[in-house]
Amino acid sequence: MNSIISKFYSAFTSLDAEGMVAYYHDDIVFQDPAFGQQKGERAKNMWRMLCQSQKGKDFRMEYSDVTSKGIYARAHWEAHYNFSQTGRRVHNKIDASFKFKDGLIVQHDDSFNLHAWAKQALGFKGIVLGGTSFFQRKLNAQTNAMLSKFESR
Repeated sequence: MNSIISKFYSAFTSLDAEGMVAYYHDDIVFQDPAFGQQKGERAKNMWRMLCQSQKGKDFRMEYSDVTSKGIYARAHWEAHYNFSQTGRRVHNKIDASFKFKDGLIVQHDDSFNLHAWAKQALGFKGIVLGGTSFFQRKLNAQTNAMLSKFESR
């Protein structure tokens, strides 16, 4: 399972969304603080949208600490990018957990400190609101609207 996670993140370092989603099972369930829960093709499209949005920009990511036991795996990854809405530089530190089925990733959970992310991405507004459930709901609504728009094109 370590090799699948390494290949998944290697594809991400080059913003190769198709390379990433090739390791996702059709029944994939993805979850993180920014997008909430995404399933199936919508989870795959989230990566397609994110990779497309960073091409030609100052994006960098690295991954480490890939471990697996049975059908479960974990990894740590860090993303460095400019948040498009504010232009502010973000360095997001993410811990990921995975579950496998039929040799593919069927569950992928990314966890990170949303308040720390909001401070970097939004500045003062993120400091004040970034730790609230109101902020997370609003962010989830915004990211899901962007994903729906991406899917409808």
